[in-house]
Amino acid sequence: MLDLALLGTGGSMPMPERFLSSLLIKYKGRKLLIDCGEGTQVSMRLLKWGFKSLDLILISHCHGDHILGLPGLLTTIGNAGREEPMVIMGPQGISNIMKGLLTAIPYLPYDVHIAEVSELSIMVNFNDNGVELKELDEGNKSHGDLIISTLELDHSSPCIGYSLYVPRRPKFNPQKAISNGVPKKLWKSLQEGKPVTYEGKTFEPSMVLEGKRKGIKLSFITDTRPIATIPDFIRGSQLFICEGTYGDEKDIERAIENKHMLFSEAARLAYEGEVEELLLTHFSTVMDKPEKYAENALRIFPNTTIGYDRLIRRLNYP
Repeated sequence: MLDLALLGTGGSMPMPERFLSSLLIKYKGRKLLIDCGEGTQVSMRLLKWGFKSLDLILISHCHGDHILGLPGLLTTIGNAGREEPMVIMGPQGISNIMKGLLTAIPYLPYDVHIAEVSELSIMVNFNDNGVELKELDEGNKSHGDLIISTLELDHSSPCIGYSLYVPRRPKFNPQKAISNGVPKKLWKSLQEGKPVTYEGKTFEPSMVLEGKRKGIKLSFITDTRPIATIPDFIRGSQLFICEGTYGDEKDIERAIENKHMLFSEAARLAYEGEVEELLLTHFSTVMDKPEKYAENALRIFPNTTIGYDRLIRRLNYP
């Protein structure tokens, strides 16, 4: 299972009851964060999920409402006793931005590694020493902790969307293991997807596993116009978290000019991508009550939720 919390649902500037864009995800006792606007660490404090085990931060783009919470949060994580390296991933320009932000916090008790990406898919494994990133290949698709894929979006600065997939291992078949002559002492390692060489013979996971099982998929798209590549990218997501900067249909010209979306446009993407649930976030300051415009999304995609700060969801294997 995967737990997540919307830490901030605002865009542009923080409001008294609405911090800026941020999503916290908890899996296997470790955490990752998508975006880090102002108010992120305050919301984390209110949530009481802790700071020290945050291993990976994914940044959608380098506008202030998505990154200016980083210096304070990184300092708080250091004060919590973290010593393991942290990885911050983002689009073109994130390296220079982080170099500037880190000048404000010259001493951290852990290393920060920056990864500048465009479109890719990588395997992520969490451990007590932080996070390990590997190139995705056919051999490890079902045996890592998490697959992160990215998509280039259409905003006024380089911007990427994220898809997170928690793979589910194929089912263990003891009869298959026995018929393939696999010693019982090797079963556990093979179930974990690790080939084993024993007494001069190599045993593969496929000798004890069978079938494919659907995992958990979560997609996060913000700060973009609706583009043709999004539906396939989010397809089959149990939860699609998408910006809904403007709720009123009359704001379409403003949405086009600022390269954001209406509620109805996000809902149409959810429908075309065949997702299970749409969760709207990143609300403009012109909307005191985003729920007033919920019908503009619900008429297109009925399973739509209007997000709010510290809304929590748990996603389980189907």
